[in-house]
Amino acid sequence: MLEDLDPPSFQFSRGRGEREPEEPLRPEPEPFEDEPLEPEIIVRRTGDDEAPRRGRGRRRLIPEMSETTARVVVAIPWIVFAIAIVGAGGLVFTLAMVALAILGLREFFLMARPEQPIMLPGYAVAAGMVIAAHYGSAFQILLVFAALFPLAFAFAAVRRSHEAITISIAFTVLGVAWMGIGFSHAVLLRDLPTHGGALLIDVLVATFLGDTAAYAAGRLFGSRKITPRISPNKTLEGLIGGFIGATLGFWFAGLYQDWLPGVDALLMGMAIGVIAPVGDLFASLIKRDLGVKDTGRLFGPHGGLIDRLDAVLFTVVAGYYLSVAFIY
Repeated sequence: MLEDLDPPSFQFSRGRGEREPEEPLRPEPEPFEDEPLEPEIIVRRTGDDEAPRRGRGRRRLIPEMSETTARVVVAIPWIVFAIAIVGAGGLVFTLAMVALAILGLREFFLMARPEQPIMLPGYAVAAGMVIAAHYGSAFQILLVFAALFPLAFAFAAVRRSHEAITISIAFTVLGVAWMGIGFSHAVLLRDLPTHGGALLIDVLVATFLGDTAAYAAGRLFGSRKITPRISPNKTLEGLIGGFIGATLGFWFAGLYQDWLPGVDALLMGMAIGVIAPVGDLFASLIKRDLGVKDTGRLFGPHGGLIDRLDAVLFTVVAGYYLSVAFIY
């Protein structure tokens, strides 16, 4: 019935709109035709220049920052945080490493979510490894890590489905080993008597300076790609620049530490320069396999915690054993 009645009324008003005697019929379409059209016209007109207006407003209120500036702004509070916890040492530093280990493991578990890693035992064992480093030694770290296997089995056994359970356990072990070993050795290095804090700072400076030098050398001179299937942006020139930057960074730090011989500092810096890109490429390989660009947004433009500390998770381990070999 409505389909039969509506068309004549609209057709009548449009077809005979030129007749003067039909004035009473003209106000009738207004609630249906004119009123909806006006908001549409307004939306269309503002939509055309809405983006430029909004852009101008944002530029007036919030100054635009380049990517480099944004990275620096985000990095400053984290640098302050790192200096504070390294300076505090002891239980404060240990608890900070526990928190970072859990955050890093969470990023990894989120990347590997389709493989269903066994999360709760993973978090517990990673935290236990870091705590064992503070109150024990490398042997206690190994004991806690070994506890992951019966715990993972217990949690895996009660799952409704055991399909691909081997893959789930494997991803759990990989994540705990990656985060637990790295952050527990950061505690071991910091807890070394007398010079532990300085050595940890030396390792961090060499690692990040090497990363910065690799980025700069790659941007300026990079042409020979070394790992196109893992990290297409890595070049031979960047690798050389990173090695030189890490070596000189550690060596210059040793110049102001009379307890660290120059030759030892040079050799330790060279070792850091070799190990750092391995940690970087290891993370890139895992991310590429899991189809992830950034592991998270904890560091804003820098990406996630793993994105920022992938090399550190390797260099602190090397730094600890090199320090024990050369200094203690």
